[in-house]
Amino acid sequence: MSQNIAKQTEELLQPILDELSLELVDVVYEKEGKNWFLRVYLDKDGGIDIEECGIVSEKLSARLDEEDPIEGAYFLEVSSPGVERPLKKEDDFVKYTGENVYIKLYEPINGEKEFTGKLLQFDNNIAKISYKDKTKTKEVEIPYEKIAKAHLAVIF
Repeated sequence: MSQNIAKQTEELLQPILDELSLELVDVVYEKEGKNWFLRVYLDKDGGIDIEECGIVSEKLSARLDEEDPIEGAYFLEVSSPGVERPLKKEDDFVKYTGENVYIKLYEPINGEKEFTGKLLQFDNNIAKISYKDKTKTKEVEIPYEKIAKAHLAVIF
């Protein structure tokens, strides 16, 4: 159900984003405690500001009221993805080559299911990561279809 709502929201949202030249990062419909949240994450080159989030929120809220795809009450949140922006599409991996990333896998590679390091390249659906293993720097190639979750990472 929540995936259907996210997909319907994306369809309602896309014309608004096209008009404002904004990029959809993610739509998540999830329950926290007893409340439901529809969270929309947006971005653009140079970052998105609170005014743009407000405009999208108003326009999307009107469209959601018209179409009414969600039964019951929920909270709508429109925001930037923040510094740990999720990497959802193959294009995201290409765009953020050279950045620090966190990747969680569906199944282990070299006995590991999680990697944090620098995204060296993304080519032929394979992400190449340089990461620290104790005192050594290692590289791993991760097929895109094995990635369960990925986002930019802040490494201290």
